[in-house]
Amino acid sequence: MNQTKGSVEAEISRSLTQWEKDFLGRGSIFVKTDILRDMVIVTLRGILTPAEYLVCETKEGMATIKRTRAELVESGIEDLKKIILDKTGEEVTSFHTDISTRTGERVMVFRLGNDLEKNF
Repeated sequence: MNQTKGSVEAEISRSLTQWEKDFLGRGSIFVKTDILRDMVIVTLRGILTPAEYLVCETKEGMATIKRTRAELVESGIEDLKKIILDKTGEEVTSFHTDISTRTGERVMVFRLGNDLEKNF
């Protein structure tokens, strides 16, 4: 791999933003990708709509938004895994994600089969 770590991180961020626009209908305001050992960690800000923030004012609403957003991302997991494979050459072995209904920030963690960071 003759690319720099920063260029691969930037490509992943661009690809995930495009995936959001194509799959979810809108993209994040800010996306930052970090490669750390065998993990690709993606932080996305500006996820929630103004209406979703209103719904999140109650505990029930917060749970509904978290569940709905998790289901949306999970339904696109094969596309996400393919993006990571295409950009890194590594298979995703596990995927973890959560969203803060307070800040509207999502974190995605892709665990890879190998230590990607040592390739740079």
